[in-house]
Amino acid sequence: MKKIAALTLSMFLISGPILADTPKDSDAQPAKTGQPAKLKGEKRSENSDSAIAAELEELRQTLQSQQEQLNALKEELARRDRQIDEAREAAAAANARAAEASTKATEAVTTSAAARSTSAGISNSAVASNAAEPIVTQQASDPKDPKSKPTEDGPGSIRYKGVTLTPGGFIAAETIFRTRATSADINTPFNSIPFGGNSLSKVSEFNFTARQSRPTVLVETNIGPTKVSGYFEADFLGAGTTSNNRQTNSYVFRQRQLWAQVAFDSGLSITGGQMWSLATETKKGIQNRQEALPLIIDPQYVVGFTWQRAYGFRVVQSLFDNRLALGISVEGPQATVGGRGFSTYTNAAGATSQNFFLNAPGASGGLYNAFDPTGYTVNKAPDLVAKMAVDPGWGHYELFGIISTFRDRVYPCAAVSPKASTATTILVGAPLSCEAAPTATAPSPAGAFNDSRLGGGIGVSATVPLVPKKLDVGLKLVAGDGIGRFGSAQIPDVTARPFGTLAPIRTGHGMARLEFHPNSKLDLYAYVGDEYGTRAAYKGYSSVKLATNTLTGPKFGAPVTTTTTVTTSTSGIGGYGSPFANNSGCSTEVDPTNQNTPGTGGTCAGDTRNIIEGTVGFWHKFYNGPKGRIQWGIQYAYFTRSAWSGNNNVPGAFTVDPKAVDNMVWTSFRYYLP
Repeated sequence: MKKIAALTLSMFLISGPILADTPKDSDAQPAKTGQPAKLKGEKRSENSDSAIAAELEELRQTLQSQQEQLNALKEELARRDRQIDEAREAAAAANARAAEASTKATEAVTTSAAARSTSAGISNSAVASNAAEPIVTQQASDPKDPKSKPTEDGPGSIRYKGVTLTPGGFIAAETIFRTRATSADINTPFNSIPFGGNSLSKVSEFNFTARQSRPTVLVETNIGPTKVSGYFEADFLGAGTTSNNRQTNSYVFRQRQLWAQVAFDSGLSITGGQMWSLATETKKGIQNRQEALPLIIDPQYVVGFTWQRAYGFRVVQSLFDNRLALGISVEGPQATVGGRGFSTYTNAAGATSQNFFLNAPGASGGLYNAFDPTGYTVNKAPDLVAKMAVDPGWGHYELFGIISTFRDRVYPCAAVSPKASTATTILVGAPLSCEAAPTATAPSPAGAFNDSRLGGGIGVSATVPLVPKKLDVGLKLVAGDGIGRFGSAQIPDVTARPFGTLAPIRTGHGMARLEFHPNSKLDLYAYVGDEYGTRAAYKGYSSVKLATNTLTGPKFGAPVTTTTTVTTSTSGIGGYGSPFANNSGCSTEVDPTNQNTPGTGGTCAGDTRNIIEGTVGFWHKFYNGPKGRIQWGIQYAYFTRSAWSGNNNVPGAFTVDPKAVDNMVWTSFRYYLP
């Protein structure tokens, strides 16, 4: 500022003499001619001009220097502002990267521990098309990564308070066509395929359903080195008392599997809940969610397939790098009864009582189904299943055993009669009595007792990859007493002897499998299965039947006399598959009871000897990617059901062995969640 003020003062000093030389408003005067004065004035003027010019030049240079300094200061300030902004941005980016790295590190630790715990259970030859549960892995997306597509890929699992939840399942649109109707949805009651006398055998059926649609949730976490997991699986194949196909197809949601598991690093695992039976074959080791289920559409699977889904509490130990697994399971029991001709007492009103009971109706207040006509077994003990599975490196092999306990309550005085005829009682046949109540003439609970019988069986299976990841071949065989409930055809477990004690029915079932995977989009399969139930027939069943007779005298007003006829027998035939059974009406159609009840045919014992199924089909996956899987398939099956022959208790008579045949075709269109 001082230099600027000096410059301004200099300008005034220069302009002052100039303005003073020329008076205001005066005309120009001619220069004087005096030579001495002129030379002296010119000299002074020249000296003065030189000094001013030098001073001006100095001021100009000073201003220029200061301007350059100002410009340099401005550039320095701008540069520093840019550096501050860059430092702030770098600090923010560093903080974001640090937070992201911390999150990823935590997830990586959890995922790594889970992967180590489950890696032993994953089969190298798992069939991708199996309608069971796909294994879903954790996916991650970085919102700052331009290659990430969170809206399309997204996470494969949901993290919640340290627990990983993986949803899954599929939505299905399916149909079933049967040449001989069974009045059934997509689930086939193999042991109810109708004989020729049943009116349903004269008509076909074509049903449509989405009820096999199946949601699933897998829950996993780690407590230190221990893996804890749970699994839920359900569908809509349950039926309530109001379920119907009239308008809303209102069928109920039911649980298929619901269990929890604790798995230790030592190879020991403990699992409890509703799950597949330990008798069901697995793909590798003994592991939940690795069951080797048939690839078919029918949810009753294949005749000869061994399974149940019920309560189970199992302990499994894997040894020798998972090449050997040993397991034992406590499972929920239930006894099914077959046969006929049991000892009975029928009163004059037609009400019948029997000399034993095994099952009881469900109690609605106890949340059992009171409308199930077969009832619930009053169990004495659970079923026990033990299994050994071997994976030597080529194929999978199993050996297992089942132990079941059956108990009923027996009433030895349930079928008794008067000792002789009286004026009002006419006895036809030998009198029946019992030791516990020798004077009883009507059914009495005297002497009732509980009777237990032991049943069980053994099974073996082998599945080998003839062509690795292309062609699998397997065979499973099971035989035993009282294990019919473990087969898909549901041949009965037990029947009753003449005195009311139980007799386990010897059964055997087997299934052969062939599964071909020509490429990643196509699966072809073929299965053949057979279930066989032997005879468990007896003679000597007792029966007592009462009939009331009213007699009136020949004259008007004569007294009315009432008598009771008691007919007894101790030579009844019964049990399961009796050679003396009456099958004469198995091929005879009868009139329907009403518009909703078709005729079931004439007299027909029809105890199943064996059921055979041959089925083939395919699955085509026309999309299988990060957004899930879309597939469709067709299954065809041919069935024969043969019953034990009977001669209607006529020695030497021609025996009748009923036979039923059915053809069935299923179609399915499914979308599986990713």
